[in-house]
Amino acid sequence: MQKEIIVLLGGPGTGKSTLINELVARGYCCYPEISREVTLEAQKRGIEQLFLEQPLLFSEMLLEGRIQQFKSALEEPDNVVFIDRGIPDVVAYMDYIGDEYPEDFTKACEDYKYSKTFILPPWEEIYQSDTERYENFEQALEIQKHLIETYKKYGYDLIEVPKDTVENRILYILDKI
Repeated sequence: MQKEIIVLLGGPGTGKSTLINELVARGYCCYPEISREVTLEAQKRGIEQLFLEQPLLFSEMLLEGRIQQFKSALEEPDNVVFIDRGIPDVVAYMDYIGDEYPEDFTKACEDYKYSKTFILPPWEEIYQSDTERYENFEQALEIQKHLIETYKKYGYDLIEVPKDTVENRILYILDKI
């Protein structure tokens, strides 16, 4: 069986991390979202919202981390690896805020390709803001648009995961792989 590196994507608060946690509980190899880790590390250094204060630095750190996740996924003994957010997310967020970024961001999107991409739609009923998720629901909808545009720009066919129970969402994803 060929290595499947599968990304779960979607705007903030769509349930990606919940699905990743459930996949882990079922024994699947999964890589978590790293932006919270980057944000928390910056907060320890006194920068409350690194993405808002230094978006390019934040995005460079995310890009580096997501490339490393992809490379590590290739080395996993498991044939299927799930990743919470992918490399094109970095470009989508930079486009969302209207900032420029270096050519290596685009090159990374072209060089590292995921096997499948599952997109989770915005879901107001489950949406929650917290200390690392500062966007409101309307901003989350706008981010979703940028994610869709960016992934399509890099040739991905997005498989939309229906709004449903965690169990049914997992079964849907597993059925598609």
